[in-house]
Parts: sequence; C-alpha cells; structure tokens
Amino acid sequence: MPRNRPTLILVHEPEKACFDRLVADGYPTERATEISSYLAQSTDLAPEFDQLAAACEKRGLAFIAVELDNAATVLARADPASTLVWTLTDGIAYFRGGAAPAMARLNGLRTIGADDSLFALCQDKFRSGAVLGSLGLPVPPAGLARNGAWLVEPPASSAGWFVKPNRLGAKIGIWPDSRVADLARALELSRRVFAHYRDDVVVQPYVAGRNVRASFLGLKPQTGVEALGIAFVDSGGDFQTMADSMALYGDTGQAAKGAGNYAEPELEPVSASQPAADRAIRAVAQRLITRLGLKDVFSVDLRVEADDTIHLIEFEVCPGLPCFDFRDYCRRQWSMSLADAMAETAANRLRL
Repeated sequence: MPRNRPTLILVHEPEKACFDRLVADGYPTERATEISSYLAQSTDLAPEFDQLAAACEKRGLAFIAVELDNAATVLARADPASTLVWTLTDGIAYFRGGAAPAMARLNGLRTIGADDSLFALCQDKFRSGAVLGSLGLPVPPAGLARNGAWLVEPPASSAGWFVKPNRLGAKIGIWPDSRVADLARALELSRRVFAHYRDDVVVQPYVAGRNVRASFLGLKPQTGVEALGIAFVDSGGDFQTMADSMALYGDTGQAAKGAGNYAEPELEPVSASQPAADRAIRAVAQRLITRLGLKDVFSVDLRVEADDTIHLIEFEVCPGLPCFDFRDYCRRQWSMSLADAMAETAANRLRL
C-alpha cells in the first residue's frame, strides 16, 4: 500500500462471499441467491474499478478496492494521515459491510459517509422507524411480527397494511402480495418470511402515492440539500419486489442486458410536477442531516401523494452507486460519470 500518498480504499462485500456463507449456514441455494443479490452493486461496480483507479490517478490519488474479508488486514496497515475509506456495501445481519466503517474508526482512518452507528440503524427498519418518528419525521408507524406472532401490534389502518422484512436489504417489499387487507394475512406473511429468511417483518399502514428516490453526493465538503436529486421512480408497479430488483442488478441484470430484456424504471424529477413536495423532501433531508447525522453520500426512499403529502420510508447510508438512478443523478447534478464523481469527492476530502 502506498505510504503518504493520498489513497482511496473502497471496501465491498462480494455477492459470492455472502452466498457461500449463507449456504454454509444452512440456507437453501435459492434463498441464498435471493439474499446475496442485494449486494449486486459490488458485482456491478467491479468491472469499473480500473476506471475508478484512472479517475483517482488524474487527481493524484491511489485507489485500492478491498473485499470485506480482507479489510481488517488492509485497514490496519493504512496511513491515517493520507487514507480515506469508502464503504460500498452495508449490513448487520446477512451482510456484514457495516463493520467496515467501525474498522476504519478503530484504525484512526477518515471515512466517506455517516458514522458506523447509522450503518447499523438503517438496516433495522423497525428501530430505524422508531428513531425517525421520535425526531418528528413523517415515517409511517409500524408493528413487528416474528413467525406468526406479534412482538409489537401495528396501528389500525383503513387502507390495509404493508409487510416487509425487517433486516433484509433496502427494499419495501418481497412479493407481489406484500400489501394485505387484514392482519391475519400479515401474520401469514411473517411466517413465510421467517421460513425463507429467518427474519421478522415490519407491518406498516399502507400509504398511497408514487415512489420517490432522493440521492445525495457531497462532491464538495460544504454541499447542502440543494444538490439533492429527487425523482419519481416508475417501474410499472405499486412497489418493487425482490424479483424486480434481481432483474435490474448483479448477474441477473447483466444477463437481462445481454439478452435485450433489460428495462430500467423511468425517472421523473419531482420538481417538474410537484414542486411543493420537492421542497418538503429537501426539508426532510436537512433534518436527516442535522438531527440524525447523514452526510457525504446517502439516499432516501419516500412515497409522495398527489396532494404533496410525503411519507419517509427509509434512508440508506450505502446507496446503490452503480444503479441506474444514482448514475443518472451524477450526470444531472454533477455532469460527471460515476467514477469521476467518486474520485472527485474523495480528492476533495483528502485535500482538507
């Protein structure tokens, strides 16, 4: 590893490493494939590591991509005065990337992104929702169930409920029937989730509206919410399922591209049709920054109703950088490719 030369270390957990570990832990192959697919951004970004290295070189930086299982050794040898650590993949349950910022802190290394406590919080949807609600943010209240039994009963809802795993990835649904009309059905889904993934489920009142993704990259250290990219994400369905996700990313997404069957959801700036909702989302993002501690790079998923009512679904400290929406954000907001935007962000931090 270069000593004294400014260096960006990108820590990532590969899909295969996760898959192998899950199979060894007794998960069936199909389930392990589904779960590990949430790490597809490692698969999708790996072919661009040479581009990232070149973009860093242009800015006087060295670039090192490190698989998570090797991170402890590499970070222990890094120079705190000249090293910046960027964690690509998070996780506290099936995935383990949340350990990377903690290891960086242990070794006195600077990081891109929120502190390690938020890496854990964002992956536990029930606890995350409780914290967001206590901060006065517009998150739907929730119940929690485990294998057919309530741990916390959900609130009443005339519109029905939405059921999602508590710790699996960052999606807001697994199957097309994740929206239910009665709580007995919600408990039935909790048994299915527990049998498939050994996880609890969050049960929230269903909220209407269109899906919105808000993306942020603090290319310059003083960048604020004016640089937030806020877009409706229309995929043709009410919500994204695991099957929808697997068709877009990783090996399955690459195969779909090769077969000519790949179709990205449409992105539409929220400001174009609902400027009041756009302003409200920026205000929510500002509160996430000042009250929760989000910084540098993150994304927020919301639902926006026609009357501009917004519902905060979740935040992510490791947004899908190579995903179509974040690439589009880098082009629109920063007029840069993903590799150049990442390298420029790192260079600006290491110049401080």
